[in-house]
Amino acid sequence: MLGLTACGGSSDSGSGGNAAGGTTELELVVPSYGDKTKPYWEDLVKAFEAKNSNIKVKLEVQSWDDIQKVVDTRIQGNKAPDILELDAAGPAYGKEGLLFKAEEIVSDATIKDIVPAFLEGGKIDGVNYGVPTVASTRALFYNKDLFAKAGIAAPPKTWDELLDSAKKISALGDGVSGYGMPLGSEEAQAEASIWAFGGGASWEKDGKMTINTPQAVEGLSFAKKMIDEKATQADPGATNRTPLLNVFIQGKIGMITGLPPVVGQVKEKNPSLQWGIAPSPSKDGKPFTLGVADYFVAFKKDGKKQEAVKKFLDFFYESANYVKFNDNEGFIPATKSGGAAAAAKPELKAFVDALPGAQFYPSQNPAWAATKGGFQSLVGQIQNKSAEDVLKEIQAKADAG
Repeated sequence: MLGLTACGGSSDSGSGGNAAGGTTELELVVPSYGDKTKPYWEDLVKAFEAKNSNIKVKLEVQSWDDIQKVVDTRIQGNKAPDILELDAAGPAYGKEGLLFKAEEIVSDATIKDIVPAFLEGGKIDGVNYGVPTVASTRALFYNKDLFAKAGIAAPPKTWDELLDSAKKISALGDGVSGYGMPLGSEEAQAEASIWAFGGGASWEKDGKMTINTPQAVEGLSFAKKMIDEKATQADPGATNRTPLLNVFIQGKIGMITGLPPVVGQVKEKNPSLQWGIAPSPSKDGKPFTLGVADYFVAFKKDGKKQEAVKKFLDFFYESANYVKFNDNEGFIPATKSGGAAAAAKPELKAFVDALPGAQFYPSQNPAWAATKGGFQSLVGQIQNKSAEDVLKEIQAKADAG
């Protein structure tokens, strides 16, 4: 747990109105995207407090592997943070009546600048609780040097080509893996979606979660085939995304599905790496991608901190602050003004181009939170069990959620 100030007790101290000249304390919990995340937020908090002396912000940066568990534990102990940045699971807390609506925590001008499709992703039962912070699509990163050594002329477009290329790269030895497959708890739902969506699946139809479909079974069965034929790193079911991406950056993985921030991480950590980006391979070679957005939500608790929350979030979305955030992390901005700037950057063009056809998680469905948890805890078992059996178990969790 990384805090800007020492951790205190309940976040309900202080008042939103400051009628008696008191100070409002906001607890802000955000995920870590990389090494630059914490310094960015520390600088932003310092700048905000300099302009708003009656509001103090207590920052906490959590890993993606821990943040959901930390927040759930806090909520159960009646100590929810005031502001939380999370993925599509964040707005789901609105189902429990815990959150302010999106239009209550940012100004009208901020709402109007956000791409409408991303706002839709923050809705639960038709009510918008989430304000999108970043957007991203996925693409296939590949190591050009390993391709050359393995005699591979071009990045694969189909699953069969992916398997063939990955096996050739794994055969090079020296600790090299053909394809990096992160099925650990950090973001198993993303890797599972890449395989399922590539086979024509979706996770929802007519308001019902559709996990155990023939298309999803086919996609995850091929992922299992990749594991069984030694085309991936060892033990994918226990491998998390972040450390595996670092192995790719070190030059020891031939191919891995990545998101925009990987571009900056490669440039910073291993600028000599010869790499490229291509569309994610699919069953038949047709282009597709997974789209993901993260969101700010605000817990209303006694309602006294609403104005302080709005001041802070509007400060974050001010052009200079928001563009710096996305440049810092390497994401695609969720605002219209920020998106125009991102599209002009060559390294982000492949991701921006894929955005119109992106397939998103069904975050508007209240059952998605339980479904996501099922993926994170169970999908890695495909390395030892059939994909159909594993998806049946996840479907049961989705139905119960």
